[in-house]
Amino acid sequence: MTQEEFYTDIIHFFENIEKYYGSKTEVTEGICSSAGDFNADTSTWNLFEFDLIRSAYRKNGDRFMMEGEGMYYEIDANSIVSFTQPGRNKFEFIEQLGDNVFRITKLRFHYKY
Repeated sequence: MTQEEFYTDIIHFFENIEKYYGSKTEVTEGICSSAGDFNADTSTWNLFEFDLIRSAYRKNGDRFMMEGEGMYYEIDANSIVSFTQPGRNKFEFIEQLGDNVFRITKLRFHYKY
């Protein structure tokens, strides 16, 4: 995959995310400091659940954001090193936030169609 295709896939995802508005959204987040090795020994995990209300691109800081009732989550657009779709209505972003700091964000939408 070329760099241009990589960015096109990410933009396409966020341009079409509104079809998931109103859907239960699971965000599983893992943070590690071992060159992207997200095993249980080297990672810290968090799980968030909310109904997706809106999303946007925040130009100040170059962040993709998703919002639900009492929940706000951002992904640093400039730090994304991987974007995949491992299943239907499932997406994964990996950000490199520092020399040895990585965050994986796994999104699962409980979409009715």
